[in-house]
Amino acid sequence: MRFFGYFRSSSAYRCRIAFNLKNIQPEFVPVNLRDKDHRKADFLEMNPQGLVPVLDTGDARLSQSLAIIEWLEETHPAPALLPSDPAARAHVRAFAQIIACETHPLQNLRVLNYIKENYGQDQAGADEWCRKWIGDGLAACEAIAAAQKHGGGFTFGDTPGLADICLIPQLFSADRFGLETAAFPRLREIRAECDAMPEFSNAHPAKQPDAI
Repeated sequence: MRFFGYFRSSSAYRCRIAFNLKNIQPEFVPVNLRDKDHRKADFLEMNPQGLVPVLDTGDARLSQSLAIIEWLEETHPAPALLPSDPAARAHVRAFAQIIACETHPLQNLRVLNYIKENYGQDQAGADEWCRKWIGDGLAACEAIAAAQKHGGGFTFGDTPGLADICLIPQLFSADRFGLETAAFPRLREIRAECDAMPEFSNAHPAKQPDAI
């Protein structure tokens, strides 16, 4: 099993956490986005969208972090990253998609490059853009997480799951773009729980072999 990713990619970060929670360690193949490795012909053959991550299982090449994580859940069901109840599973998926589908894409490198090249934004303008959309997304996540009554340390219970896998990389991005997170006390509590686990801490971008 080979995993193609980039240390600072939030999508790849999600997958690293999921691999660690499942105790699976694929061979890592770095794809340097700054050097445009993702636009080279051999990578585009694997993923025509030209985005990381990609997981080569030996039988299939999978893209999109949530699809990869769902594949992991289906092929390596323990420990579970999703609850068994259908409604509860839908709530977890919805939380994850607030981040993966509604928030993270707006801070993607290709989007930031586009607003710089076509709308005259410098890095400060791009960072402000990111703070706006990350802040809106995390505000929704805070409301959902704070409304849970389970009493556990994680977003939807006493064990980490898909919601936490998506949340932690997004909080890393909030720090990176200078967003103050004091307004999200429940998310900060969840982050502290996750940071105490090696499965999360070892997935941090700074600890990856391609970190620069």
